[in-house]
Amino acid sequence: MSIGTKRMLTGNKAMAEAIRQEMERDPNVFVMGEDVGVYGGIFGSTEGLFERFGPERVRDTPISETGFIGAAIGAAAEGMRPVVELMFVDFFGVCMDQIYNHMAKIHYMSGGSVKLPMVLMTAVGGGYNDAAQHSQTLYATFAHVPGLKVVAPSTPYDLKGMMISAIRDDNPVLFMFHKALQGLGWMDPLDAAIGPVPEEPYTVPLDKAKVVREGSDVTIVGIQMMTHAALAAAERLATDGVEAEVIDLRSLAPLDKTTILESVRKTHRLLVVDEDYLSYGMTAEVAAVVAEEALYDLDAPIRRLAVPDVPIPYSRPLEQFVLPNAGKVYEAAKQLVAR
Repeated sequence: MSIGTKRMLTGNKAMAEAIRQEMERDPNVFVMGEDVGVYGGIFGSTEGLFERFGPERVRDTPISETGFIGAAIGAAAEGMRPVVELMFVDFFGVCMDQIYNHMAKIHYMSGGSVKLPMVLMTAVGGGYNDAAQHSQTLYATFAHVPGLKVVAPSTPYDLKGMMISAIRDDNPVLFMFHKALQGLGWMDPLDAAIGPVPEEPYTVPLDKAKVVREGSDVTIVGIQMMTHAALAAAERLATDGVEAEVIDLRSLAPLDKTTILESVRKTHRLLVVDEDYLSYGMTAEVAAVVAEEALYDLDAPIRRLAVPDVPIPYSRPLEQFVLPNAGKVYEAAKQLVAR
């Protein structure tokens, strides 16, 4: 699909194109995971790769996350560049030893003599009634672990550019993609799930947040779906005469403190919005950075908006009740600028 001179892709097609182009460029890149082959990934992230590269480079695995993530770690240590998919981030519990004791630490414990150039991609997020074990984001769980780069792109453009950067990186990268931003036909359609994506390969830095809307009255920091909720809220705030600056965090680890602090020093108010749990989450981390380094630039206490500390409900009304959305962001920002 193209509009004018811009080629438009969904999130899943942007990801799959990034992986395909890197597999064409580098024979050491290969893909493993459950249903990543013939099926193309249940969220479409490997669509068309099996037909293009065959079963040697696009490998369907048994339901054994510990086994195939461990195999990917071994392949990366030997110089390959695996892209491995953990189907739902909620399933990390069965394979966390491979992730936080091996993937995150081998390059450190070897004094840098063993590089681990692998990408672990995983689907996150709720909003479509998939209940407590299939709807979490768990951003902070992984951002908390030293030794991992953790990214969470919000647009098709960044999904492609950050995936290419992740595959070329010599460090292990956890690549979290949001299901609702994949543009899949069986989910509710979202305008944010489709966007301009250049055909040629390009990279997007793995350590930079992005100011996606400039403003002067309040800074709103969002992650993935919450960035889009913040943008919608900002448009509504503008009709009230409030100009919100919106930051898409994109990189959870390392955290781009500079972009956050520069914005807060301009607007003097901060609202952080997250689809993860409130306690011990990314909202707390961003708030702590600002409290430590820009406290006296604030005109009002920091506000945080996230999922209350309960499992994600299966019931649609209850799920909608716990998830932040544009209306809740608008109300929180209005209260903040009124202080």
